Amino acid sequence: MDFSLVIETWPIYWEGLYTTVWLVALALVIGLMVAIPLAVARNANNPAIYGPAWMFIYFFRGTPLLIQLYLIYYGMSQWIDVQDTLWENAWFCALVAFVLNTAAYTAEIIRGAINGLPRGEVEAAIAYGMSPFRAFRRIVLPSALRRAIPAYSNEVIFMLHGSAVAGIVTIIDLTGAARIVNSRYYAPFESFLTAGLFYMLLTFMILWCFKKAENRFLRHMRPLS
Repeated sequence: MDFSLVIETWPIYWEGLYTTVWLVALALVIGLMVAIPLAVARNANNPAIYGPAWMFIYFFRGTPLLIQLYLIYYGMSQWIDVQDTLWENAWFCALVAFVLNTAAYTAEIIRGAINGLPRGEVEAAIAYGMSPFRAFRRIVLPSALRRAIPAYSNEVIFMLHGSAVAGIVTIIDLTGAARIVNSRYYAPFESFLTAGLFYMLLTFMILWCFKKAENRFLRHMRPLS
């Protein structure tokens, strides 16, 4: 392996790392905000409410992220004029695709956490005099979000790995940086191995952060020794 090549092309990888981190982080934040009302709608009894939520989740969980990115990146011009709009920017199209995709998966994670909540917590809140809305806001949702942390950590990692498709639509993320280095120096092993090591580093950092979060917010669920 030619380590001098990695050192020489470090600025390209740094740009790709920066793009990957902010794109994935922003998509996860917005996706989480979209996922919470989706999860609530998915648990509703009214078909007019849970039907659209179910169709949204089914579509974005049932189709590959790459197909969704292509539909948004190449398909928006069929309905709107993309000239001089955000849709013209590849990063915005990728962000929209990532947000919609992670929102669908996260909504199912939160819905499962809400449904798995012990009935006694809700009954205790109602008995304490809380209205159903207040009990949901102060008891059900916070408890469900805490219980969803382990499953959500997997979604964050999947989103990080799935973000590699952004390089296909001209975005210089980590995978895009590896493609540039490979096209310039014809060194596929060094190029993509370096990108893979960066992805591994980000993955370990994510796991460490979620481990700390689990220790903090799920401490009460540990079995007594």
